[in-house]
Amino acid sequence: MALLELRNLSKSFAGPNGAVNAVNGMTLSVERGAFVAVRGPSGCGKTTLLLAAGGLLAPEGGEVRIAGEDPYRLLPEQRARFRAQHIGFVFQQFHLVPYLDVLDNILVPSLALAATGRRQRAEALAARFGLTDRLHHVPAQLSTGERQRTALARALLNEPELVLADEPTGNLDEASARVVLGALADFSGAGGAVLLVTHDPLAAEYAVRSVEMKKGMM
Repeated sequence: MALLELRNLSKSFAGPNGAVNAVNGMTLSVERGAFVAVRGPSGCGKTTLLLAAGGLLAPEGGEVRIAGEDPYRLLPEQRARFRAQHIGFVFQQFHLVPYLDVLDNILVPSLALAATGRRQRAEALAARFGLTDRLHHVPAQLSTGERQRTALARALLNEPELVLADEPTGNLDEASARVVLGALADFSGAGGAVLLVTHDPLAAEYAVRSVEMKKGMM
């Protein structure tokens, strides 16, 4: 059974000339150990697909299953906990908390789970991504690459089964992009599953499977 299954997924939004079908009947599966890249131009529905896959945006049609569970059948509080247990998110804009330092930003996901040893794991992830000297810096004091590495460490803190990444290299130079993509490849190589949406052709070098998306469809 695939870790992530999207079956005939559909989502539309109101537009000035009627409904816009952001995702139009897409079916996609991601197995454990797989790194799947969904590529396509801006506006083709990639981010909508990812948000729906992660339990953040309810689809109008179709089904999402993560580890056999439909997150949209859970109550909002249960769904939030489910996401914290199973999914790590990496976004192009980082979404770091501006008044928290690097260590506390990495620790944010631990607030949703009563897990032990999170601080030690956060420090280990910071060391892995070359952030030990930045632990007590706030995001405004970091480079773009350091912000994305902080976001990646945050995504991995709760040892998720699945990482969903939305254009994680969009603001990075090639060297920094390779660090992020290499870390995602390592995660999938260790048995995790990665779904990355991107327009960056570099991602295809790291993904084990690449699919093209256009106008809400593959």
